[in-house]
Amino acid sequence: MTNSPLIPLLPPIDPAAANDLGIPESFVPWPLDAEPDTKITEPPAPDLFTSLSRVNALGPWGWPVRPVVFISDLHADAESLLRSLVAARVILRTGQGLTDYKLTTFGKSCQIIIGGDCLDKGPSNLDLLDCLAALMQSGPDIVLLAGNHDLRLYLGLQSLTVKRGSLNAHMFVRMGKKVLPLLREVFDRHVDWDREKREMPDEETCLRLMIPGRKWTRTFPKMASRHLNEAAVRKEMRRLKKKTEKFADHARETGLSVRQLYAAALACRDLFVEPAGRYAWFFKSMKAVHQSGSLLFVHAGVDDSMAALISARGIAHVNRRFRKESRKDPFVFYSGTVANLMRTKYRDVDHPLTERGVEDLHLAGIKMLVHGHVNRHRGQELKTKHGLLHLEADITLDRHSRRSEGLDGIGTGATIIHPDGNIIGISRDYPHAKLFDPHRFLKQHGLT
Repeated sequence: MTNSPLIPLLPPIDPAAANDLGIPESFVPWPLDAEPDTKITEPPAPDLFTSLSRVNALGPWGWPVRPVVFISDLHADAESLLRSLVAARVILRTGQGLTDYKLTTFGKSCQIIIGGDCLDKGPSNLDLLDCLAALMQSGPDIVLLAGNHDLRLYLGLQSLTVKRGSLNAHMFVRMGKKVLPLLREVFDRHVDWDREKREMPDEETCLRLMIPGRKWTRTFPKMASRHLNEAAVRKEMRRLKKKTEKFADHARETGLSVRQLYAAALACRDLFVEPAGRYAWFFKSMKAVHQSGSLLFVHAGVDDSMAALISARGIAHVNRRFRKESRKDPFVFYSGTVANLMRTKYRDVDHPLTERGVEDLHLAGIKMLVHGHVNRHRGQELKTKHGLLHLEADITLDRHSRRSEGLDGIGTGATIIHPDGNIIGISRDYPHAKLFDPHRFLKQHGLT
């Protein structure tokens, strides 16, 4: 089975295109094969076997009624999105432009899930959003999940509008320097500085409107303790102290004065948050979570409270709560269990997932989480966390991260889930596609 072609698991692709993209055209069983020379990881830890055996004992897996293509953590790299869609056989490119492509038959039949973190890093936030908008308008079924980077932008911009208080005065500067390339793009494309500078406040006032004052450092810890544990409050204070001290310096590194940066922030708010804004569709389209069969798609992970809510009220309720709460107090929302879906890494400062939460998810028919957020350098990974299966599908797509982490080329890859129960992980950073079938895996090891 090792090195077998992907056909008929995926439609064929031109060999020259596959070579140009650096993607595999053969597959190996995932997470390991019986032959020692074909293992793609170290032998799975016993808890992975245990988790697989446990969910299989609960009954048959539910699979999507049509293929699902999951692509996550694009981080402002439109070319990576297009290459990944080609790798998944969703589109055929007809030119080098961001809209020069046509949907394949497979692309018309599948559901595409964008797993969050479309923004920040680079090379171009606005190009990525324009590319994604064109894809959504071309007809395929697309689910857009919220990521922590996307959410921080929304809440940061929203904090420029709501009344400032102890719990939200820091939400704009909390975005940090990663948001500055976007603000630079917005300034260049959407700010008429010759006209607007006459009405813009002075530098000191603009700075005061974007960063918290001294009073905040005294009042925030007490107010935040109602929503965060002590360790999380301390971490938040350290993070904000560093970001505040470097804020003006980072702005100047982008070539913007503080006044210009504030003008860009207001323009960005108009583009993204105002109902008639050019990119208002981006946040309006977002969901917190999506379920297809036994698979739960999120950006990061879950906690016990969310697992109980999903089990008791269902996915639609969670998404309604996401839309409602994200438009209220930015900090309270970002610290809560709904936003934990976009930011958890199961650290001590995160909301906990325990055996109780895993049982609730299993009762809701969920056997595996498919998510991004934790980037990998050798393609997708299968993990078990607190007894819950996780498919980690952030395969480091954007060029900014790839350069900083020593990876060559433009990131390309996708996770494809078929209605027959096969899950395929494609990445240019691993020589074979990874093929996971939970029934085959357990049968192979005598566990069924």
